[in-house]
Amino acid sequence: MREEVVRSDITVVGGGLAGVCAAVAAARLGQTVALINNRPVLGGNSSSEVRVWVCGATAHGTNRYARETGIMGELFTENQYRNPEGNPYFWDLTILETVRAEPNISLFLNTDVHEVEADGDADNRVIRSVTGWMMGSERRIRFESSMFLDCSGDGLVGFLAGAKYRIGREAFSEYGEDWAPEVSDSITLGSTLLFYTKDTGKPVKYVPPTFAKDITQTNIPLRRVIRSGDNGCAYWWIEWGGELDIVDQNERIRDELWSVIYGIWDYIKNSGQFDADNMTLEWIGSVPGKREYRRFVGDYVMKQQDIIAQEPFHDRIGFGGWSIDLHPPQGVYSEESGSKHLHADGVYHIPYRSLYSANVSNLLFAGRNVSASHVAFGTLRVMATCAIMGEAAGTGAALASFMGITPREVGERHLADLQRTMLRQDASIIGLALDDPEDLARSAEVRASSTLAYPVLEKPGAEAHPLTHDTGLLFPVGSCGLGKLELLADVKADTVLRVELWDTGKPENYVPAGLVGEVSVEAAAGEGQWLALPLSWKPEHLQNAFVVIRANDAVSLRHADGTLTGVLTFLKGDKPRVSSAMEDHQPDQPVVQWSMRQLVRKAFCFRALPMGTAEGVGAGEAAAAVSPYAPASVTDGYLRPYGGPHSWVSAPLAEEGEAWLELVWPEPVRFNEIQVIFNDDVNEDLINLHHHFTPFPVIPELARAYRLEVPAPEGDGWVVLAEEAGNRKRNRVHRLAAEAKTSRLRLTVAGTNGGEYAEVVHIGVRV
Repeated sequence: MREEVVRSDITVVGGGLAGVCAAVAAARLGQTVALINNRPVLGGNSSSEVRVWVCGATAHGTNRYARETGIMGELFTENQYRNPEGNPYFWDLTILETVRAEPNISLFLNTDVHEVEADGDADNRVIRSVTGWMMGSERRIRFESSMFLDCSGDGLVGFLAGAKYRIGREAFSEYGEDWAPEVSDSITLGSTLLFYTKDTGKPVKYVPPTFAKDITQTNIPLRRVIRSGDNGCAYWWIEWGGELDIVDQNERIRDELWSVIYGIWDYIKNSGQFDADNMTLEWIGSVPGKREYRRFVGDYVMKQQDIIAQEPFHDRIGFGGWSIDLHPPQGVYSEESGSKHLHADGVYHIPYRSLYSANVSNLLFAGRNVSASHVAFGTLRVMATCAIMGEAAGTGAALASFMGITPREVGERHLADLQRTMLRQDASIIGLALDDPEDLARSAEVRASSTLAYPVLEKPGAEAHPLTHDTGLLFPVGSCGLGKLELLADVKADTVLRVELWDTGKPENYVPAGLVGEVSVEAAAGEGQWLALPLSWKPEHLQNAFVVIRANDAVSLRHADGTLTGVLTFLKGDKPRVSSAMEDHQPDQPVVQWSMRQLVRKAFCFRALPMGTAEGVGAGEAAAAVSPYAPASVTDGYLRPYGGPHSWVSAPLAEEGEAWLELVWPEPVRFNEIQVIFNDDVNEDLINLHHHFTPFPVIPELARAYRLEVPAPEGDGWVVLAEEAGNRKRNRVHRLAAEAKTSRLRLTVAGTNGGEYAEVVHIGVRV
């Protein structure tokens, strides 16, 4: 047996997405990191061993502009480019290469940490080291650090260190949560095994193992949806173990889940009720995907009320958006629906205080062991949300290690530094502007070759949208206000069209909240006519308008040939999205009522004309200054949509070939780093495996070819500082070989990955 000691600034235990993002975040900030995982691959429940798709704040299209950025965003977009078909092994590689790209990370796979050295009293513990056994290598490794992150899911490190934790459901009396039981208990969410099927093109027999369960003797066929040919994740409801100790009984739970899967497949193959003669089982998981176990106690415990109220915590370091999603304790054998869901009106915020231990001074955590009640945990547990918590915890650990302080002191004394550091990395924080005193771009005037003056999509496509249901149109309104709205419609017979204008309440929301005005307009029969709707609105600041067009069987809206950032379309549904035996959604919740799933990238032809529109509003510097797509958006500090796009959008590139933004300073400045964040449409719901297929490998709105230039010393032409011809990334940081000195810096976009406009979210310039 070989004994080793590994010393690093930070030790991260757990190689799921939370641990990976924590390690990468800390390493990029200059800290040495030991990343330890007890499995042969990274990714946790998303890996090829378990194969759960990565869910997050988008909630599969329920929330708008909610896809994660930062490190999780990089993983999503890189996987989309490399692996659009959702091959689980290629997803493993995407994660592995992200880790291996960081020289400050030392990776230890197949290493099971089961010893912790800690001292101090119960209220003030300190971890000195953790020790693990590297399976297959006979190596016993002791890891020493000043900071430790427990991203193990089950929370073994924190448990052995004496960290305070909870298991099970709190009583209603503890936090006053509507969804909490009257009496506390030890019940948790269960575990799941998944499987893949394959059509072989020829008949395949199936002889079930002796332990396969006869599911016809259970209530499974009556209470769950069973189909041949579904992918494995459609069977997320094959869940069990919530009434057991999910860790102590892990082997028993796995065996029960195996018996259910082989029994379901026997039912599909041999009952004669399915077209499955040519189908075979291609893969069955052997590692149960756990949902819940220990939840550590931090300085703040998130509750159901925080989620639903979208509490804007002063120390917010990320966001979530998945519903509060709780499953019955009996799992697959339950008489209840497979899950019940409670949604906020949009994304919610996560406080830093929920990511470090209340009593172990150098312990942070991220993932499904976060400081939250059982009910709040029902949304925080999904992997993309765990990942952004991991990035925040890794950033907090890096600052604590560098400054020689505790994670708590980072939040109490250096919160602005933490949030600023995260935003500079393009992390997933909504509603906070990057306030960076080192950013020289903040003192520059921003000019542009052109600007889209107001939201407009005039060119019709081939399709029309019948108004069989109430339909929604959302678009941003800038400081110029809204003077008039026009819709392109086909009208079968003379009718009266009813339209309402609503605000969206919170800037992070995309649902109708407050009625601004309503009109009824007469529409004569005729095709391809612009209907003028005399709706006006002058909000105090950039804000989204939600227009409700009431159902009318005589009217169809024309779809546009193209899309536009900040413009969304919705359909008000009258039926549940899935079987009520599978998912129980509250029907009166706005994000459930107003769905955009059927209308993603299917905008309507419309004109949102500003107040005072007459001749010429829409061209020139005056129009650019008041546009919701103004050039000054790139230095306002907002890196994500928030009450509007906060992005510069040029006129169509087809009209001018190239488009440019220019920073102009009154005096020359010196710098050697330029950061550009391009729009990568965070409304597009990407997935790592096979929930749905996205047809393009690169987000179309992203700039493909661009140049960063300064004026030539002779005063004639431009000198290129950096240039890209095949860009497919959102966040680009260019570090110059030599310091530049200039009073003008120009970004020229020469082409996109399919988008019609040049679109830039942020420009930062630093020494």
